[in-house]
Amino acid sequence: MKMSYLVRYGSNYPQQVHHRGSSIPVDADTGCSDGFKWLYSPDPNPNVAVGALVGGPFQNDSYTDIRNNSMQGEPSTYNSALIVALLSGLLSTSSVAKHL
Repeated sequence: MKMSYLVRYGSNYPQQVHHRGSSIPVDADTGCSDGFKWLYSPDPNPNVAVGALVGGPFQNDSYTDIRNNSMQGEPSTYNSALIVALLSGLLSTSSVAKHL
């Protein structure tokens, strides 16, 4: 599928992350129950959640980029914990980082 599950990384990443702050325009005049019109909108999120790591593909490598697909499109912290740990490990062992 060649898709990045880290938002805004690469050219093919999720456009409809299941996140209220990303889905509803900043200048929207809305109440608690008005969010459904954005939940079901086919348009990309008006606010990009840069760096958000979504749930990712199913075992058959399929990913449905629809905002209402919270199983695959929900950004979460437990998904990103591994990548943060790996990058931290690389940074702490990097000879370049030691000279900063």
